[in-house]
Amino acid sequence: MLKRLILLVLVAFIWACKGSDEGKIIPVDNFFRTQDKAYYHVSPDGKCLSYLKLQDKKLDLFVEDIATGNSTQITHLTEKSISFYFWTSNNEIIYYTEDESKERKSDLFVVGKDGKNQKQLSSNEKTRLRVIEDQLIDDKYIIVASNKRDSTVFDVYRLNVRSGKMDIAAKNPGNITDWVTDNKGILKIAVASDGVNETLLYRENESLPFKPVITNSFETTLQPVAFAENEADVLFAISNVNRDKNALVALDLKTGKEKQVLFGNDTLNVVDAKYSKSKKKMIFVTCESWKKEKYYLDDSTRVRYAKIDELLPGTEWRIMDKDKGDNAFVIRTYTDKNPGSYYLYVADQNKFKKLADINPSINEADMSAMQPISYKSSDGLTINGYLTLPKDKKPTNLPVVVLPHNGPGARNTWGYNADVQFLANRGYAVLQINYRGSIGYGKAFYKAGFKQWSDKIQEDVNDGVKWLIKKKIANPKKVAIYGNGFGGFIALNCLYKNNDIYSCGGSNSGIINLFSYFKTIPPFLKSNLQMYYEIFGNPETDTDYTRFASPVFHADRFKAPVFFAQNPKDPRVDVTIGVQFIKELKKRDVSVTYIEKEEGPNPVLRQQGRTALYKALEEFLKENLGKK
Repeated sequence: MLKRLILLVLVAFIWACKGSDEGKIIPVDNFFRTQDKAYYHVSPDGKCLSYLKLQDKKLDLFVEDIATGNSTQITHLTEKSISFYFWTSNNEIIYYTEDESKERKSDLFVVGKDGKNQKQLSSNEKTRLRVIEDQLIDDKYIIVASNKRDSTVFDVYRLNVRSGKMDIAAKNPGNITDWVTDNKGILKIAVASDGVNETLLYRENESLPFKPVITNSFETTLQPVAFAENEADVLFAISNVNRDKNALVALDLKTGKEKQVLFGNDTLNVVDAKYSKSKKKMIFVTCESWKKEKYYLDDSTRVRYAKIDELLPGTEWRIMDKDKGDNAFVIRTYTDKNPGSYYLYVADQNKFKKLADINPSINEADMSAMQPISYKSSDGLTINGYLTLPKDKKPTNLPVVVLPHNGPGARNTWGYNADVQFLANRGYAVLQINYRGSIGYGKAFYKAGFKQWSDKIQEDVNDGVKWLIKKKIANPKKVAIYGNGFGGFIALNCLYKNNDIYSCGGSNSGIINLFSYFKTIPPFLKSNLQMYYEIFGNPETDTDYTRFASPVFHADRFKAPVFFAQNPKDPRVDVTIGVQFIKELKKRDVSVTYIEKEEGPNPVLRQQGRTALYKALEEFLKENLGKK
């Protein structure tokens, strides 16, 4: 009897150990928890720290004295939520609030860092506002862009933060898509677009007219970074003009010619570059292959940032904000298995202070590693992506969820992804593919995706699944595909065309009708329509292809179960089209899970919506992959 009892105890112990090896199921809420503190900024003089903190279901603004640690609550919001804010001087903050209506009615305020002397600069505006220069000029105004005069274009205004008065500084003739000031806040650059070609315009001072400098097609990158303070008429820019990959260059604004390539080669793609106003020079660039990596252009910056590397071993980090003297930094860390934390770093003391964890509910030890992969497409292109395998499971014969990203002009990147980790925790291998048309792999690869959204882009995704099956990682009978936006568009198209590959699929706020999608483009983006036509096809001249590429017209070809979620408050979504699509699927006895989710500026409601969505998705995948 004793021997039998010991045997039973041993068996129970073995099974308990086996269960722990397979990992624990983490609650959905843990993955999608709203940050209690976020959006940290440091004052220009480096003496104060500001942040948004969740208070009574709203994010309120706080300011903390760095030396004493004393904090002051600046706002006490009850209705609208803060969309963005910034320090405009050492003592003042400007914040912008929006409500949850489709019109996104907004207010603008300026307030002292002690919470006093608050002044409302605008009230219940239905127009949009973008900040071009946030530091006070002549101690009274900032430079903003707004479509208040004409909803289809953004003019430039000097916004007086003392009176709220907005004086027009540059009127948009109708084709300007971007405005850039120099390091002193003087408006010197405008970018014009005819929808396909972009022209960089320049003026030496605000009394002169803008003159064209250089014109490129939209697939060419020419992104202004900063003006050279020691050289007149020189702009530092990220550019792939006359090259495939992005480089950092110095551009002569008089001639439109490159004066110098500060960093660039045929294999590395520059995605970011930082200029130091205190050093008056470019200090580093960031390149991205499967991960981001810094390349330094200034030795003292290399030494300083090496100290940060020593204090944050084994993590990626980026600077979210800094003071004017490049001494006080707000830094965010992350890895593929950790959403990361915010830190305050004071360089002259070489000291770190942890401010907050992005999501303290996540334990890095429970997460799964994100590995880079590459394979050849059926027509010979090298396709890159990422594979995340469920923790403590053999990498063979696994159920798979494919997550095509929301393109165009996007890509999957290495780092913590709540969707990916949630699915991996549920036992799925997660495949993310940077299909042709994704950015970051050169101009030619980006252009290869044009008008291929219902053809070769889907083939790239399918080829990734076939690669996984050939490697015996994927169970060929348990493959799902799911995406957001254009990722949902790809997922639904892949699903109905490839019943032999996908067991089920889904879309979250996915595009299902290109005709209606183009109609919902807001007025201030109408200048981009021709560019969208080049990428997706023109619904007037490419009518047959536009119809062929839109999943809504192919309800009769769907057989596998469909998960479909949409936001009734999204101004870019015609909910009735989605509802009718679901009805058509159900008429044909297609199994459908339909979710209406609401997402807006309110962080609590946003989390509740995410929780409901992912719980429904979890059940959908369990039902349709688990039974096979």
